[in-house]
Amino acid sequence: MLKIEHLQKHYDHFSLDCSLEIKEGCITGLIGQNGAGKSTTFKALLGLISMDGGNISIFEKDIHDITDQDKEDIGVVLSDSGFSGYLTIQDILPILRNLYKRFDETLFLKQVHRFQLPLDKKIKDFSTGMKAKLKVLVACTHNARLLILDEPTAGLDVIARDELLEILREYMEADETRSILISSHISSDLESLCDDIYMIHEGKIIMHEETDVLLSDYALLKLDEDQFEKLDQQYILRFKKESYGYSALTNQKQFYIENYPSIVIEKSTIDEIITMMVRGKEK
Repeated sequence: MLKIEHLQKHYDHFSLDCSLEIKEGCITGLIGQNGAGKSTTFKALLGLISMDGGNISIFEKDIHDITDQDKEDIGVVLSDSGFSGYLTIQDILPILRNLYKRFDETLFLKQVHRFQLPLDKKIKDFSTGMKAKLKVLVACTHNARLLILDEPTAGLDVIARDELLEILREYMEADETRSILISSHISSDLESLCDDIYMIHEGKIIMHEETDVLLSDYALLKLDEDQFEKLDQQYILRFKKESYGYSALTNQKQFYIENYPSIVIEKSTIDEIITMMVRGKEK
């Protein structure tokens, strides 16, 4: 569906070198700190900024060969984009009809009503959650095959985030060949939504794993000095000095459960995995 191979972009104080793949029928998450390279990656693959190197293919075509029809098969939400605040939903309906040949106006209006978005109120007077839902509804209702969503849940409260994620799940359920690439720094959103996750730090992918594996096989080991020294570290990804000794991140939890019954082993959250991968030391 989408493949990025060593996408490069260089600025004075930042360099991106990113490779990832989004498969048909999958939701893939891209997580990382602010400034890690998520938005730069999205803008480059959408042609909004030039690439300094690498290859991008969408729908098995080189990005330079993408047609206008192919572009209609992509739904996009960027964190810093949207409609003019002086328009209403009623105003943007003819725009959407002309932009997208397969715009499903019936579905769009049904969803607008469902999420209580006013038709005749200026968008600038919408709440943050209402604006976010409108952008996602537009992306989801022109029968796109691929959604590219940059931080769609940023700034939303728990209820608004849950409603937005519900829209995305229904979008995927309607057609099993669709795919989503979504970035977020809110890991709980991705835990419940994504099939696999890429982690980006300082412009480079530092981890790629299936979400189920992250949640089942990864763990934090809590060790005193003596336990750490005697530990078989072949499955330790990162470790960090703590007041009590060391914490260590592994992707082979069962190995340490079976071979080190006396050490403390805690199930790790995605937030803890991110922290260890970014701040921990390699063995």
